[in-house]
Amino acid sequence: MKKVLAIVLVLCMVIGLAACGTPANNTTPANNTPEEVKPNADYVIRIYSNSNDTPRVEWFTKYAAEHGFKISLDDSTVYKGDDKAVQMANEKKDGDILFGLNETRWGQVIKGTYENVKLVDWTPSWAGKVGDFKYDGKAYGLVIQNVLMLYRNDEIGTNGKELTFKHWADIVDCGYKWYRQGKVGGTTNSNINNAMLYAFTDPSSPAGGISIDGWKTLWKYCANGTFTGDSYGFDPLNKGDVQVSTFYSSAFYGKLDEAATNSEKPVTADTCKLVKVEDGTYYIAEYLGILDKAGRSEADTLQVKAFAEWFGGAETQAAWAEQWDTYPCNSDAAKAVYPTVPEIYTVKNFALNKVAGTDMNYAEYVGAHSAEWTNIMTNLGFYWADQKDAPAEPNWDSLDWATLTQKKAQ
Repeated sequence: MKKVLAIVLVLCMVIGLAACGTPANNTTPANNTPEEVKPNADYVIRIYSNSNDTPRVEWFTKYAAEHGFKISLDDSTVYKGDDKAVQMANEKKDGDILFGLNETRWGQVIKGTYENVKLVDWTPSWAGKVGDFKYDGKAYGLVIQNVLMLYRNDEIGTNGKELTFKHWADIVDCGYKWYRQGKVGGTTNSNINNAMLYAFTDPSSPAGGISIDGWKTLWKYCANGTFTGDSYGFDPLNKGDVQVSTFYSSAFYGKLDEAATNSEKPVTADTCKLVKVEDGTYYIAEYLGILDKAGRSEADTLQVKAFAEWFGGAETQAAWAEQWDTYPCNSDAAKAVYPTVPEIYTVKNFALNKVAGTDMNYAEYVGAHSAEWTNIMTNLGFYWADQKDAPAEPNWDSLDWATLTQKKAQ
């Protein structure tokens, strides 16, 4: 753009000088004026995202085409998860758009953790509609997500008793059967762990900035919890396999609507309740940013910016929310889809709370330590899928945390 402006200025100077030395009836030929650069509608916009299950990719590709945009987005058979999405973008170096992920990953992108993932300076017209969910000039919120702790209060649940915790980790002493995930990795699994560990932050701890009591509690959550083989926690709760469970917000109401088709003992809106956790819960937002792709022409870049403007706008985000049961960051889109704020999005957000002894909020703290936490859980054998494979509980007083926080040797 700067080069084009410079050319325009030089031409203006030449025209001006010519006018000073020529009769008034002499004019500069029109074909000497550079044409305005326009977006290239034929450009195929390459996207990386963890919101890439096959139905979503198929719907989005068609919907974008109906609005004049050609996009390329691999589905989850090619890669899956926010870590893989950004790794693929870093390796391939062919991306135009990055969307999805969460604050933890976006904080790493903004700070330059990934050598080949850089963002274009960009401010959309709807930047003021996404509240605090933005990295000014770089990336802007699309979808708000949080993790939920749920229970059923019917006769195969708590039988009418209300569950109230101070911390997420209080689940280990709740007296009921609970679902826990069966593997360390995955965005939702990680966010549940983040919620569990929130009460145990300790910047001075060698155990990844988490107190030893925190790791003991998370171990208890694994050892005494139930993994049913289901990918996430709504189904075991709905089938009556557990009384307390965890799930992610964006699919909750859709699962509740379909509960009776998937269980002989289904929950309903009256029997599936939120555990009231005094701390609140761990929120994330999925963001949108424009990648700085080497060699992309100005016309192609204008098309990518037009797509980003369209994608994050109220109309598109409302359509996305309707289709995929999500809650938009864009307040105009949210109002169009949800006349009142759903209960699951009224829970307090502790992700943006300041962590004592640091200059970071909790989401940033997670980003700073998430690799260490993954390494600790992997090295110690957290989240076994089969109870018969459960490892012995570690001797917490004799662990070498300097080694445990490092990636496990292959």
